[in-house]
Amino acid sequence: MMFAFAVQRRTRRPALTPLIDVVFLLLVFFMLASQFGREGAMDLSASDGAGDYAGPPRLVAILPDGVTLNGVALAEAGLADALQDLVASPDDAIVLQGADGADVQRLADIVTDLTAAGFTRLILVE
Repeated sequence: MMFAFAVQRRTRRPALTPLIDVVFLLLVFFMLASQFGREGAMDLSASDGAGDYAGPPRLVAILPDGVTLNGVALAEAGLADALQDLVASPDDAIVLQGADGADVQRLADIVTDLTAAGFTRLILVE
């Protein structure tokens, strides 16, 4: 003799509606989150290097603890002013070189400062 303790119910299939809702919420979240911070992006497009270089040398070496302009150490705050004396127009090339140990954030800060000062042709070399 077999005992029946409870009435056997039909097994229910799991509802997919809550899962679909969560997927759409995550999709909307990541679409919105990917748009933040775009206005601060730097243009790092590559160029073919063709172009005339005229005028005095303008090599900015980015060191771990400072910057040098043509081998002369100076404060980061005075870099844009020192470069004004070396360029004929804001379109003149300025060469940026990262030294060993300098982090990318320092490079980004210097590029932002020089772009804000009106320099438009910054060249990054190794």
